[in-house]
Amino acid sequence: MTTWLRDETHDIFRFLREGDDGRHQTARVTAAGAAWLASATGSRGGALERWEARPASPAVLPCGTLFDVVNVDPVFGRRMLDRLWEEGPGSGPVAVHRGRMLLFAAPGTAQRLPALLEWEEWGDAVPRPLCLGVGDAVTVPPLAPAGTAGPRWLVAPDTRHPWLPGPEVVLWACVRAVRAASAADVRVSIFPPAGPGANVYDVSRRR
Repeated sequence: MTTWLRDETHDIFRFLREGDDGRHQTARVTAAGAAWLASATGSRGGALERWEARPASPAVLPCGTLFDVVNVDPVFGRRMLDRLWEEGPGSGPVAVHRGRMLLFAAPGTAQRLPALLEWEEWGDAVPRPLCLGVGDAVTVPPLAPAGTAGPRWLVAPDTRHPWLPGPEVVLWACVRAVRAASAADVRVSIFPPAGPGANVYDVSRRR
């Protein structure tokens, strides 16, 4: 189920370990993060060897055991990330691919999130996510960044045991993103409507 491309051998994991020293790179995979991703295949050793052979190529990994993926519209996904990091517990790994944002979530999220969105009163305002779980697969960005084309990490895995949001947390982020967007569209004035031809200054836009 895993698709890898082969090329000359690189000591990519030494490169990743050296990159971890004294720096925090949210968009770059660490050696521990690479080991976590490779464990999704069920045979971590073989997957690591195949990935080491072509670190600049993306890979296809199965969902449902190690993680689920919530595939969302990129603009709405950015609002979700803003809410998760500014008001909530943060996020797990996040990638972008083919104009979509991929939020890595706890196993079981793909099954429960659609039902939670149907129940939530704001559900109709949420762009329908594509939930990937058991039986699905996802393309993950390469270990070594290779330009802006193709899949890339926004929040890269950096530990062997990353925290992953469950369906309730993802639902919370969806609702908060909708509310934030709705609030931004509301302009409040403390004055009554002006007469025709009057000069109007919107004090709500002052900072």
